[in-house]
Amino acid sequence: MTESASTEAERTHSVVTVDLTPYRNNIALTTDKTLHRGMLNVWGNSLPAEVLPHDGLTVGGIPFRGVPGGGAEPDNIRCAGQYLALPRTTADWLHLLATSERRCEETAFVHYASGATDPEWLRVSDFLPARAHFGELLAARSDALLYPHHRQENLGGRLWAVRVPVTRREPVCGLRLPDNPALHVFAVSLECVR
Repeated sequence: MTESASTEAERTHSVVTVDLTPYRNNIALTTDKTLHRGMLNVWGNSLPAEVLPHDGLTVGGIPFRGVPGGGAEPDNIRCAGQYLALPRTTADWLHLLATSERRCEETAFVHYASGATDPEWLRVSDFLPARAHFGELLAARSDALLYPHHRQENLGGRLWAVRVPVTRREPVCGLRLPDNPALHVFAVSLECVR
């Protein structure tokens, strides 16, 4: 066995989920009784709360923390340039559970413990039914879209699992989200390979 093959066999893979509770500022998951609280877009649409399990979700082998749904409290981050503190760990990818009103291509900034900051693309497809424009994985979907006063069957919504690369081989410490209110982040996980 060569040295590189031995090194590959010894690598460990782990995922760290991030608690977004302090950053959540928007409601996008509602019930028939809380339709009026939905703010997935300017028309007050929302997705049925059952789209995301409260106890977590795994997409493409990556676990994400559960999201509070039902319209009683914020369940996502409507992006407005927030800085998210991340666990200080060496990561290879940042995985986001996200959706967008219309697809978007924005710049997010990965912050490192050394003080370095790198701009990285954050590409997210539309929440309205369509295929993944940027090759993301479909994380969840609904068969209905909720409006402030009614439930529209046969017009569902989509949530996507997207990746942001971590290019430096040093610990990350934060992520600066884009300033785009059409972009919504529900969960973040860090994938680490050592």
